[in-house]
Amino acid sequence: MLQSLLFTKTRKDAPKDEVSKNAELLIRAGFIYKEMAGVYSLLPLGVKTLSKITQIVREAMNTVSGQEVFLSALQEKSTWEKSNRWDNEVLDVWFKTTLKNGTELGLATTHEEPLTMIMKDHIHSYRDLPCYAYQFQTKFRNETRSKSGILRGREFLMKDLYSFSKNEQEHGAFYATMQEAYKNIFSTVGIGSHTYLTYASGGSFSKYSHEFQTVTDSGEDTIFICERCKVAVNKEIIEEQSVCPVCNTSTLVAKTSIEVGNIFNLGTRFSDALELTFLGEEGKVQPVIMGSYGIGIGRLMGTIVEVLSDEKGILWPQSISPFLVHLILIGENEEVRKKTNELYMGLRGQGIEVLFDDRDLRAGQKFADSDLIGIPYRIVCSEKTFAQGMVEVKTRSQDTAHMLPIDTIATRGAIDILQTL
Repeated sequence: MLQSLLFTKTRKDAPKDEVSKNAELLIRAGFIYKEMAGVYSLLPLGVKTLSKITQIVREAMNTVSGQEVFLSALQEKSTWEKSNRWDNEVLDVWFKTTLKNGTELGLATTHEEPLTMIMKDHIHSYRDLPCYAYQFQTKFRNETRSKSGILRGREFLMKDLYSFSKNEQEHGAFYATMQEAYKNIFSTVGIGSHTYLTYASGGSFSKYSHEFQTVTDSGEDTIFICERCKVAVNKEIIEEQSVCPVCNTSTLVAKTSIEVGNIFNLGTRFSDALELTFLGEEGKVQPVIMGSYGIGIGRLMGTIVEVLSDEKGILWPQSISPFLVHLILIGENEEVRKKTNELYMGLRGQGIEVLFDDRDLRAGQKFADSDLIGIPYRIVCSEKTFAQGMVEVKTRSQDTAHMLPIDTIATRGAIDILQTL
């Protein structure tokens, strides 16, 4: 992409009412636009990054035999009454509306009930199980407070997978598989070393649920970490679980954190309420065992910014950066512009995503914008570097400049060369 054609512009300041680092940097860098508290629109750079995060999660869900669906956000009152979750006192984040004919509807906060209803048409026998269905879908939650940028939105994209199993053993095996799948996701997007499997309250479903919490000073939660086992206990259950659940050590370290994913044992809570049963091998009718597994995609994006940023801006991991290379043209020399354009086409020909800053701006402003946007590699082209047959290359995380031959990087192996820096 030519940066001169990118309609978004960087900003020196975020909106005055924005207090979170993730939203401040993403707004200033041109990834998102704030509509109102808790509601943000994605701009072109934001769409590219969010799409890459989504694809990483999608591939992980496909690897565990997940089948992708896309369910309606509009929900019937009668479905949720069966599980007793239509009542605002039970589920207090509903957005509700009324059709012109007077029918009351809700905008889905989650999808256990509607997917369970769908499965009643498809699960009849033990031969139909197990089944794992997931989606990427916009959720609506009428949060009382939304002051954490895209970490806690009233409208947000979520990956939610629901498992349907014959028995506890089958469910438990998949539950463990999903723990590993989540660990792989968080490692791939660059925050694996900051993220801990955390024991939390199971609510009405089981003794414990599990969260994945990412340690950061700006976190909303408090967790207690066992450094030996790399697991943690959420503050809400520390009184009943005051030692490491794995090794029983009492030496747990308190840290602030952000929840980036969660997994729940649902048991037969929803299959009982909505009468989802199957005929077992011995001819006995049984309720389906269920689990749910969520990752807020926007929340994950915001957490990455909270963890991987510095005083200059964002530091995107290669896996989710909107572009791999930020190509910067310095000066007004037409020959330099021509050669830089040839380099741009050469990099694209190697399958490399490039943002080409061809704008007529001072070098300092271009460098500041590059730091703010946070693309992993910066290649600077100028009359001085071209006179030596070179380009200047920097990684976003380092200040050290490397001089590389322009012909080599333009024609072959640029990715391999860049990754050795």
